[in-house]
Amino acid sequence: MSGRARMALCAWAATLMASCALLPLVDPATWIVQAALLLAIQSGVGAAVRRVPSARWLTVAAQALAALVLLTLAFAREQSFAGLVPGPDTFRHFAGLLEQGGDDIARYAIPAPLESDGIRLMLVGGVLVIGLLVDTLAVTFRGAAPAGLPLLALYSVAAGLSDGGTDWLWFLVAAAGYLMLLLAEGRERLSQWGRVFGGAPRAPGAGPARALAPVRTGRRIGVVALGVALVVPLGLPAMNGGLLGGAGTGVGSGDGGGGTISAVNPLVSLRDSLNVDENRQVLFVRTESSDISDLYLRIVSLDDFDGTTWKPSKRQITSVPDGAFPTPPGLGPEVERRETRTTISAADWYAQDWLPMPYPPSGVLVSGAWRYEPVGMTLVGDHGQNTRGLTYDVKSLEVRPTAEQLAAAPEPSAAMEREFTELPDSLPAIVSRTAREVTAGATDAYDQAVRLQEYFAVTGGFEYDTQVQVGSGSQAIARFLRDKQGFCVHFSFAMASMARSLGIPARVAVGFAPGSPQADGTVSVGLRDAHAWPELYFEGVGWTRFEPTPNRGSIPSYTVPDSPGTTLPDAARPSQEVSEAPSASASASESCTAQDKKLDACASESPQAALAAGDDGPKWYVRLAWALGVLLVLVVPLFPMLWRARRRALRLGAHGRGAADAAARTLAAWQELTDTAWDYGIAPDESRTPRKAAARVVRLGRLDPPAAAAVHRVADAVEQVLYAPRPRPATVLAEDVYRAAAGLGATAGRGARLRARFAPRSAVRVIWAAAARWAALKHRVASARPAPRRPRGRGAES
Repeated sequence: MSGRARMALCAWAATLMASCALLPLVDPATWIVQAALLLAIQSGVGAAVRRVPSARWLTVAAQALAALVLLTLAFAREQSFAGLVPGPDTFRHFAGLLEQGGDDIARYAIPAPLESDGIRLMLVGGVLVIGLLVDTLAVTFRGAAPAGLPLLALYSVAAGLSDGGTDWLWFLVAAAGYLMLLLAEGRERLSQWGRVFGGAPRAPGAGPARALAPVRTGRRIGVVALGVALVVPLGLPAMNGGLLGGAGTGVGSGDGGGGTISAVNPLVSLRDSLNVDENRQVLFVRTESSDISDLYLRIVSLDDFDGTTWKPSKRQITSVPDGAFPTPPGLGPEVERRETRTTISAADWYAQDWLPMPYPPSGVLVSGAWRYEPVGMTLVGDHGQNTRGLTYDVKSLEVRPTAEQLAAAPEPSAAMEREFTELPDSLPAIVSRTAREVTAGATDAYDQAVRLQEYFAVTGGFEYDTQVQVGSGSQAIARFLRDKQGFCVHFSFAMASMARSLGIPARVAVGFAPGSPQADGTVSVGLRDAHAWPELYFEGVGWTRFEPTPNRGSIPSYTVPDSPGTTLPDAARPSQEVSEAPSASASASESCTAQDKKLDACASESPQAALAAGDDGPKWYVRLAWALGVLLVLVVPLFPMLWRARRRALRLGAHGRGAADAAARTLAAWQELTDTAWDYGIAPDESRTPRKAAARVVRLGRLDPPAAAAVHRVADAVEQVLYAPRPRPATVLAEDVYRAAAGLGATAGRGARLRARFAPRSAVRVIWAAAARWAALKHRVASARPAPRRPRGRGAES
């Protein structure tokens, strides 16, 4: 392996080893495999371009272009031309993903979910950028020591974000990669740094000590860089909130009101909670209510929809009100209500920044540092406060509106409508179109909401499946409406989006569905009770719960018509746990109607979704295959040109001393001259002497006198090597070959010049060489095979 190739391999490995410091920040850590493959392609492009003599900036530009194409195929295939060529939409999509990634970093606690395309783009794209810098400094510009700076930056960012548990391990891995890069660079470049770090130069006679100076210099550089890597993370400012803090929540501080909050999006862990092997108990609930089917424990509301996902808005927070809470927004005096008291105890292992409570709360008795967010009527922990082992009392209102009151609700206020019906321009048209089709003929907003709920829960043919990914991107809801498979996140997101498209204020609530009653009168809420549901606003009633998810929670009584053919679920029965095993047979699934599914009357759960876990488009390895295919399509047509450039550089750029080297340089120059003439249509004639062959090239190529003289000088040098007892050395053969090539190009037409450059005829020598090597290999194999033993006859035996 050549020195440059070894340096490129070490630069790739050093970048990946430094990137390992990012592994604890994201779960799962499979992104490192994708980053390693894309980085290998980027390094391979640089190695291929460097084999062709060219300017250094061309190598960097080729690697940057390769990185852009790879990122386009991996993250913006739908926004590019032919899934490959980036355009304005591609860069806008990248900007949106980076903005989303920044928001996710501020929201999610460590480890953040890899489902976020924004975070994944930041990780993979960041590794490619750092890898490009390292490769450029260490390989292209032959400076491994300064290449430690981008590696140090990568490690410092990771160390500043992590919780410090295993920083020492990732530091050792990153340091080992950097030292490996330094050692691979060799003595030549290290000696240049020795003047800075090595002290005064040694005396000329100090041979052995002077030979060890580059090694000492490399060690000193490594020690200084590693010391900086240890000190820099200690000097970084403290970081709180999201990935920058363990709590995952950024809260305003102070004793009184004021401050803002940006909530953690709890949807990340919701699906994992639904798929746990053991339904661990999260909350112990004791309530005065006799109807636990409506005992939803709400954690937070998601009211900001950016086209990618629903998330909590940044809200002002205040101190927890003393005594009774304010009346819920929109709730009028004519709606029936009853205040109940609920005591909730959280498990010792359950640390939630938001306080699970029934909605709407009218008072909370809780110890610790909690703050109040008045719009969502939620409590959030301050200065690291969470629910771990906490017991608290909540007074809440059981609001019991009638269908008539909801149908007669007046139009919401302009402010309410403006804030809670906002939809992004990127929302697919199928969302609003489906909403209009489903609610066609509805007389009011309440009728529209009920029809949307029935569409998802009963009549639309949707299946509940917890194995489907949450999904991201503007097409996630469209895919759900098309495939009709998902779990509560999909159903609540879709119904809230469709309600907003109809002008109904909507948001998504996240928390727990009603748990399971126990013998002692308490209610046990487990991980599998994690749930999300839509809340729609009706003036005079306020925020009202709907339940579009099949087999989850309970249907609100005010949404079910009082008809003889309809049977409501048992009010005393909690939400049923959904079986995760597939149906025993297709007939069982077919015999279960949509209405039976909603009323928990099916014998078994629906089959597992046919939708793959990664339903957000092609897998990354499929995109990688596309990238490799595209690079192959681009490289194969250019291979003859690249091969000829490489051969020309080897033939005319060889250096050596002695008669043997001079003869080899002369014969290589003659070979290059004849191949160049062949590329312009003058086929070589091996039967001619060099002098006659040169005259033939001059005649057929119509060369001018300077170019013709150059061809004859090369031919004379070849005859000297072949026939003279003491050949005269020739020192300007490379210049003569270039002058002859320029003369051939000047007399040739444009088509001939283009063919000579991009499809040179002499490139057929590659096929000849491959055929010769194959024949030699078969000959060696045949020679190494033992000869068959000749059977011995009777005469020999005797």
